[in-house]
Amino acid sequence: MMSPNKFPADRGSPPQPLRQTPLQIIHVAANFMRIWSIYSMYRYLTQSGASVVLFLFACIAPAAILFLILQKPWKGRPLSNTQVVPSIINGAITALYFVLWGNGLRSCGPVRAILSEYSGAVLGVLSALLYGRRSNLWKKCCKLNWNSPWEDREDSEAQTEQALGLRQMLVPILAGILSALRRVIARRVSIKNQLKRRLHALTIASATCFMFPFAMWDMIIGSPSGDSGKLPFSTWAFLSTIFFGNIVIFYADSIAEERLHMVFSSPRHLTVAGACIIIMENVYKMDFSLIGFTVCCLILGFGMFSYYF
Repeated sequence: MMSPNKFPADRGSPPQPLRQTPLQIIHVAANFMRIWSIYSMYRYLTQSGASVVLFLFACIAPAAILFLILQKPWKGRPLSNTQVVPSIINGAITALYFVLWGNGLRSCGPVRAILSEYSGAVLGVLSALLYGRRSNLWKKCCKLNWNSPWEDREDSEAQTEQALGLRQMLVPILAGILSALRRVIARRVSIKNQLKRRLHALTIASATCFMFPFAMWDMIIGSPSGDSGKLPFSTWAFLSTIFFGNIVIFYADSIAEERLHMVFSSPRHLTVAGACIIIMENVYKMDFSLIGFTVCCLILGFGMFSYYF
């Protein structure tokens, strides 16, 4: 006689892709909101002329407080010095990253600032493309005036005048390298996700402390642009940067790395970010070339694929 519980496994859990679908939706939604917050920040910084350091400090300080309240790193198993000290050092790297990335966002635009965060993992591949045998192909596809991959202009003189120089592009590129470095340090210090979240709270708190003197100095002497009084303070840019740009995206990326096995510098993550960028570029009516952007994303994704495989 056949037992009624002979195939309990067949009736039990749903297929793996079905269980991952809600997590994938959460990850895509979190990335979309984060990129939306970046575009809101960019519009506010460019239109108001507000200080980048002061604005980012005003956003990171509340985020650090919320991280400390949520994670409570002082409770539970005591943290060792080999975990605390690298987290504090990582906070200094994170503070420098925020400063460089914010200035790169205002000078180079959201597309370059977002894609620069993916440059750390594929730095070697990009160097080979720039200086290797295929450098001419890269120049033809993306035209290294740092303008045509994203913008489609008819007037060549205006294109030459508004083309970004190498010095301006070095700022977001260095920020991208620091972004990759701080993620590597956080991953090396702790493998367990719960401990990683506690250490991340310390890292953001440390970054806030490192940014404090620069923010106060900027408040005393004033921003070079000095036009912050022309437009009212943007509540949406401020709140979205706090919640979606720092808190929500951290937990979404942690879930994606733990459950979906999708790290930040992966082709799948780049695909999600690229789709969100295309939507926001059209919503904000930015100068945007879909073909050039797709070509550059494909090259960057190929570099990531080569890095992992």
